[in-house]
Order: sequence, then C-alpha cells, then structure tokens
Amino acid sequence: MSQPLEKLKEWIGQRETGIDYVTIPAVHRLAATLDRDDPLPKIGDPLPIGWHAILFPRVVRHSQLGPDGHPRRGDFLPPVPLPRRMFAGKRITFHEPLRVGDEVRRESVIKEVNVKQGRSGEMVFVTVKTDIASPRGLAIIEEQDIVYRGEPDRNNANAAPPPPQKAPGQPVWTRTVTPDPVLLFRYSALTFNGHRIHYDHPYVTQTEGYPDLVMNGGLTTLLVFELARTHASTPIAYLSSRNVRPLFVNRPFTLCGEPSPDNKTAKLWVVDQDGALALNAEAEFR
Repeated sequence: MSQPLEKLKEWIGQRETGIDYVTIPAVHRLAATLDRDDPLPKIGDPLPIGWHAILFPRVVRHSQLGPDGHPRRGDFLPPVPLPRRMFAGKRITFHEPLRVGDEVRRESVIKEVNVKQGRSGEMVFVTVKTDIASPRGLAIIEEQDIVYRGEPDRNNANAAPPPPQKAPGQPVWTRTVTPDPVLLFRYSALTFNGHRIHYDHPYVTQTEGYPDLVMNGGLTTLLVFELARTHASTPIAYLSSRNVRPLFVNRPFTLCGEPSPDNKTAKLWVVDQDGALALNAEAEFR
C-alpha cells in the first residue's frame, strides 16, 4: 500500500477558491446551537472568534457523495484509499475580525500529504492551508489536518486505542458538556457536513466500529474557543489544537483552560468522562 499512498503527494499544491457570506440567519442559528441567549445579530457586528467554522462548507451534488457521506475524494482532496477519515487538528491565526454582512473569500491549497505508520496500520495526513479575506483584507489563516486510516483490525492487539494521555495542566477555567445527537445534527446541518459518523448510529457502530455517534472535532474546537471567550480578557489571536482521542454522544467531557500568569497565553484542553485527554491546544491572546 505504501507506494500508491506516496503517489498522493502529487496533490500537493492543488488549489480551490470560494466565496461565502456572513449572514444574520447563520450566525443566529449557530448561537442557538451553542445554547447562547444572544440578541439577533446586526450588520456590522463582529463574528465571534472561531465562528468562521460555519463558512465555506464543501457543496457537491448528492450523487457525488462517498459511502461515508463526505464528498468523493479526488477533486480537491487527494483520493486517499483508506476508509476512515477524522479531523486531526488545526492552527489558526486571526488578523482581522469578520463582520456580519461581509462577503468573504477564501483560497485553499493542499500544503502537505504525509504517509505514516501507526500502531493500527498506515495513515495519511493531509494538511490544507486556507486564507480567508474580508472586504478589509486578510482576516484568517488556517491550517487544518485531516487523517485517513484503515478499518481497525479487532484481532490485532496493536489496534486497540493508545493509552490515555494526562491533562497538560491544572484547570482554572472549566465547563462540562454532554453532547447529544441533536447537537451533532444541528451543527452538521449548519456546516453542511454529511459525515455519517455524526448522525447515523448503525453506520458508525457497524461499519466504522465506534461505540456511538462521534463528536464533531470541529465542534469540540469551537467549544474551546467559547471557553476562552467566556473567561479571557482579550480575544484569541492564535490557536494550535490537536485532537488526540474521539468523544461520543451522551458521554460528558470537560473543557479546561489554564492561563499564563501574564494572561498572554493559555493551555486549553478537553478530557473525556474518564479523565483521558481528547484535545490539546495552546492559545495566544491579543
């Protein structure tokens, strides 16, 4: 498999552009999904940090979807032949706030394609770099990592989940969330995300082998932004995050933050109901 996977590096440099709009209804719907009692947004209001996640969903015809509900591979993203796809992490720099009413433009490029050997077999990591600009100029630079892996071999001891990692600090900020299927469904609808692991229980348990519906990694990251927005005195200017363990519906997890003494940076992380690290992030504030 390694030699065909290495050919996927030919996709490095592939580009895609798009236009979207920061609309009042979309912002209002995301606030409701996050259970916020915000007033109806107005034209010109700044978009909260991290809420750009609802922009630029991949839109293809229904007949162009793959068996997992994602667009078939091989147009912009490389045609990785491994069946399981997960959000692995991101790095985001915020230069200028987006505002409600903005026409927003993006340019995405495949920055890296790396083939690695994991405990459970070969994996492919694809890094997509995206520049997002408003009418006022460059607003956000984001690098997102997507990991593809094969089906788990349930007879292979090495295929078992890796041992849990410990939290990176002592939490000062905390919030516990218990995601339910409706939360995942509404967020998937907002982001036009058809990935079946977030809403199709027979598929996710019988085909992909997870114990329940999988929490959307982008939504977990957004909740980390919300934790910092609630407690930090200034907005996030940069965030680097890595998803290390899946989370599941109807199982509580805890968002945690430990600001530095000067409040210029913070460790941010998420632990599952057993205390195992699920997401690890570092933030810099303005």
